[in-house]
Amino acid sequence: MSGGDGTRRVRAGRRTVEVHRPDKVLFPGGGDAKEYTKGDLVDYHRAVAPFMLPHLRGRPLMLERHPDGLDGPRFMQKNTPDGYPEWITRVEVAKEGGTVRHTVCDDTATLLYLADQASIALHRWLSRADSVGHPDRLVFDLDPAGDDFEAVREAARLLGELLDELELPSALMTTGSRGLHAIVPLNGRHDFDEVRSFARDVADTLADAHPDRLTTAARKKDRGERLYLDVQRNAYAQTAVAPFTVRPRPGAPVATPITWDQLDDPELHARGWTIADAVEQARTNPWSGLLSRGRALGPARRRLDALRA
Repeated sequence: MSGGDGTRRVRAGRRTVEVHRPDKVLFPGGGDAKEYTKGDLVDYHRAVAPFMLPHLRGRPLMLERHPDGLDGPRFMQKNTPDGYPEWITRVEVAKEGGTVRHTVCDDTATLLYLADQASIALHRWLSRADSVGHPDRLVFDLDPAGDDFEAVREAARLLGELLDELELPSALMTTGSRGLHAIVPLNGRHDFDEVRSFARDVADTLADAHPDRLTTAARKKDRGERLYLDVQRNAYAQTAVAPFTVRPRPGAPVATPITWDQLDDPELHARGWTIADAVEQARTNPWSGLLSRGRALGPARRRLDALRA
């Protein structure tokens, strides 16, 4: 439905969400990149909602907002503004010296409302609001020095082999930027310190075995041309881009879950899907059943320690 005031009204379950200035260009075209409007972003979120919401429900969010599109200023929003509708879920979580009232996206209407707010990328906590100190996801961010996806592909294979040795299930996601995320589902019984320590030891083990290609050096100047195995997201109040979220880059690329088999596709790269075709990939259910298999880290820690001995 469209209003005479340039407002579009979109039905989402029992709610109707108003989309203001749907023709506003958020992603300017140019070169090989297509132009996309706020209305296009809303339509994408409406279509991808059944696949995206399971990765968002119950989790505090940080919103990356571009009210004037990619060419305008960027805001990273943690606190939920007072003006947000009362039906949108909030969660109050502790921070140093106080609390933050994060937005939680539990339904399609919220997803569309956030798109109307030009929240282009949704960054989620790795823990849930009912147990914020205990993550149920572990994330390795494979971050290349340049835009060389072959280095990312090689690092993912090496990491996958090590996680298999540790008998941990894992999933891959393109970031929509330059690299890949490898995600390990956890049972939520370990705190962030335990999880980050384990992730760091896994990354160090790989980097020690391949010092010419991989590094865990946090400072860019210490990495050279090596791929950075980043485990910093595995910490309280840190976030990672949500599966199926759009990234604020030309062409509206999407952080897209893939299968391990797709890693062998020579056409694969970090910006391989956009809001024009990511829903087709979502329908293939690339992470089929995997994220319900959350593991304890105790057995994997013992295997890792034996490997490192």
